[in-house]
Amino acid sequence: MSIGSAATAAQWNWRRLLARRRRLLVAITAFIVIFILVQLVSTGSLSYFELSSLSTNTGALALAAMGETVVFLLGGIDLSAGATLSLVNVTLASQTGDSFLSQVAMVFTGIAIGGLVGAFNGFFVAYMRLQAVVVTLASMFIILSLSLLIMPNPSGHVPEGLSKFFIGALVPGTFPAALATILLALLIWAAIKNSPFGTAVYAVGSNAEAARASGISVAWTQFLGYVLAGLFYGAAGVILSAQTGAGDPLIGRDLIIPILIAVILGGSQIGGGGGCLGTVFAAFTLVLISDLLLVLDVSSSYTPIVESAVLILAVISGSVGRNTVLAEHIGRGRLALAGMRAGSLPRGFFAKRMPRRLPAYTLRPDPELPKGALRRWFWVNRETVRLVLPAWVLCILVYAVIVVVTHGGALSAHYFNSVFTLALFLAVLGLGQGAVVLTGGLDLSVPYTIAFTGVLLAAICNGHDPPAFWAIPLALAIGIGVGLINGLGIVLIGIPAIVMTLAIGGVMQGAGLIYTGGMPTGSAPPVLRWIYNGHLLGFAPAVWFLLAFAIAATLLSHRTTFARNVLAVGNSARVARLSGTRVDLILLGVYVLSGFCSALVGVLMTGFSGISFLSMGVPYLLPAIAAVLVGGSLATGGRGHFLGILGGALLLTAVGTLVSGAQLPIAVRDIVYGVVILGAVLSLGERTE
Repeated sequence: MSIGSAATAAQWNWRRLLARRRRLLVAITAFIVIFILVQLVSTGSLSYFELSSLSTNTGALALAAMGETVVFLLGGIDLSAGATLSLVNVTLASQTGDSFLSQVAMVFTGIAIGGLVGAFNGFFVAYMRLQAVVVTLASMFIILSLSLLIMPNPSGHVPEGLSKFFIGALVPGTFPAALATILLALLIWAAIKNSPFGTAVYAVGSNAEAARASGISVAWTQFLGYVLAGLFYGAAGVILSAQTGAGDPLIGRDLIIPILIAVILGGSQIGGGGGCLGTVFAAFTLVLISDLLLVLDVSSSYTPIVESAVLILAVISGSVGRNTVLAEHIGRGRLALAGMRAGSLPRGFFAKRMPRRLPAYTLRPDPELPKGALRRWFWVNRETVRLVLPAWVLCILVYAVIVVVTHGGALSAHYFNSVFTLALFLAVLGLGQGAVVLTGGLDLSVPYTIAFTGVLLAAICNGHDPPAFWAIPLALAIGIGVGLINGLGIVLIGIPAIVMTLAIGGVMQGAGLIYTGGMPTGSAPPVLRWIYNGHLLGFAPAVWFLLAFAIAATLLSHRTTFARNVLAVGNSARVARLSGTRVDLILLGVYVLSGFCSALVGVLMTGFSGISFLSMGVPYLLPAIAAVLVGGSLATGGRGHFLGILGGALLLTAVGTLVSGAQLPIAVRDIVYGVVILGAVLSLGERTE
């Protein structure tokens, strides 16, 4: 080989190495840049105290994000990571004694708890072949509820010896223990990555069918991968407990956004490669950003917005290239622009031209259809009936139990008025979330859109009707805008729906904190209160509003071209696009509808409670998704009916009233919701391919 050929080959290999490590290099570069900025702003050199503080604050986030990275490499996403940290934290804070043996035992117990959570998720994902996001969303609420049952309020303590072991000094004045823990976790990951199991993880995440054809046990690899992720979560929970020194059942609830940011900023994509080294650098970067905001004296209310912005920018940075969704849209735009200038665009390029008059057809009865109008209707709609009927049957059974428990008290008009009024929120959210689910997505920005529109409306109206006539349209317009932003990020940039809606939810959460200063003010206008406190034909106006909304939603979601296109996109976006369906516009439409419904619920909830608060929408995220799934909709899209969603909303509302009537802790309700989601998905036979 000549010298020129060798140089060319070396240059080509170097380029391939850079392309392969580009995401890791981006993560390392971001860490270096932010680190230098912090040092410049703080006008001081890096001391042992700063290194120890940085490592301590990063430890739990880094290990939890490493676990999430494993799930990403398998082609999934785990929403239960933060909740697992909460469960480990309250267990250690409430059960650990001061003796050395007790502390050692509880450390292994905390790690084992994480492994059990991973085994739970892995069983349903690997062997029952359920969608990862559905399983982990259900387990997230179950785990958080268990944490609240163990410790309803922050309390307990973690022994000082355990705290010193994990966040003290490994070498006094030189090397912090937290940094040693992170390095040990990276060494463990390096050993796993270079093992046959690590190779199998990357193979399954990249192409499960090809991995199966190569002799790899896909189900076993997925199961062990989720267990490994859970072990990382458990270790992170132990470090978090050592850091805080006490127990808090909600300490991990808001950590899911930083965890996802660390994974994505670290260069990992769902099924698209990556690794834990970049994740750890990204975790350090996030902590440095928090330190930078603290040094600059920026209010903590901006933290969710900054984190969400970093998450979106991290995803966008991975979307820069030739074979990305963004590049595809840019290419289409250039072609369209060039065609416009040349006047060579075919007719109907921007809008589909439909014939003004369709030819008349004479419908002849199918001889195979059963006789009788009612039997024929059931035969034609048997699939819809199969989806819708279980939710209504369960609703009737739960209602029968309530009648027995209340000794006939549930037979009164007052009970029906209460149930239908409370079910209104889930029915409205079910329409928007259901449309998103039918396309195979999920909208996690719903609770924060509800809260922001609610506090905005209450602050503007402050108990007066005149401002309501423009404040309510403003709130609904904000919801539409949130949905539009979600849709644009998903359609134009190719950001996964869960990541995009979670990030926008963080932006809305921060916006609510900034707008209210953490203390919402004002109250609902009387016109909204009348919807719940007034009387119309024996019931509250909200009941009649529910009836009118159900009719309109049924017509919109099943008797329009938009509805048919939504189902087509959910079944196969590629086939729908080849059939002439404007897939991008349909996706924009469903997220806009979800944003509108979220804002409408924010308006209605403000009228129901009379006031608004920043966490008012959080309890409705899981029930809204549960109502959609219990109502017969597939989480992977392409199948569902609003009447089933309405039945699911009434069922979950009845379950909530039963739990409240039995004076059980509210956490029990969320456990029931999580179990109902898994049971509904299993009973309807939904499986991932």
